[in-house]
Amino acid sequence: MAAERRKYARKYCKYCEAKTDYIDYKDTRVLKHALSERYKIMPRRLTGNCKKHQEMVELAIKRARHTALIPYIIDTKNVVAHPFEQLQ
Repeated sequence: MAAERRKYARKYCKYCEAKTDYIDYKDTRVLKHALSERYKIMPRRLTGNCKKHQEMVELAIKRARHTALIPYIIDTKNVVAHPFEQLQ
């Protein structure tokens, strides 16, 4: 039996499509698309970002964490359904 090849939809970089030059760390609405529900940075294969924009997103998320705009971790005992509703 030949192994079946899985066909996935081609992912595209939404930042390249929008011609974004710089990703601002203060804009949490843009950064939340690259974070999981536990505030972990999602990899390129899941987000579809290109290498250049993925590195910019990572740097922006790390800066936002350092300035306390985004939490580093979520309390595992008090997991909320929609953590991004807490961000304003």
